[in-house]
Amino acid sequence: MAHFTPENFQTCAIGMLLGRAALLKDRILDWHLEGDGVTAAQFKVLIIITQYHVDTPADLCRYLGLDSGSMTRMLDRLEHKGLLLRTRCPQDRRQVRLALTADGQRLADRLPEIGAMAMNELVGALEPTELKSLETLLAKLLLAAGDPLTIARFGDRTPDPT
Repeated sequence: MAHFTPENFQTCAIGMLLGRAALLKDRILDWHLEGDGVTAAQFKVLIIITQYHVDTPADLCRYLGLDSGSMTRMLDRLEHKGLLLRTRCPQDRRQVRLALTADGQRLADRLPEIGAMAMNELVGALEPTELKSLETLLAKLLLAAGDPLTIARFGDRTPDPT
């Protein structure tokens, strides 16, 4: 369904609002993670590894929409911080498997708490029904676009707004 035309596009704010909300979310996460020495981008990698049991750089690239060069640099930083190990797959030496170190697992165990604090700060101005509606609408957009992380989270159905 087409909602925008060249004539009304200049008054459309949805793209700007989505982008600004994503930037704000990352700034809030960065602030909450500062004491742990990781960034919001690194948080996303660690949370995907833990919550979705992703163990290859290629799968992380698909989930996060990053190119392999960016992912390699990200994994280098996490490995340098002692949070992640990369090992060759014994069955296919071309494949790399990812695993958290003991320090990485300790941090990963705290990520839901850190994430909850950050998200509460981000959406604290919303009523519970508004928050549920926002989540439902965003999931609907992402599912329609075939976003792999949203599909992994919700399957092929938009979450119930109630």
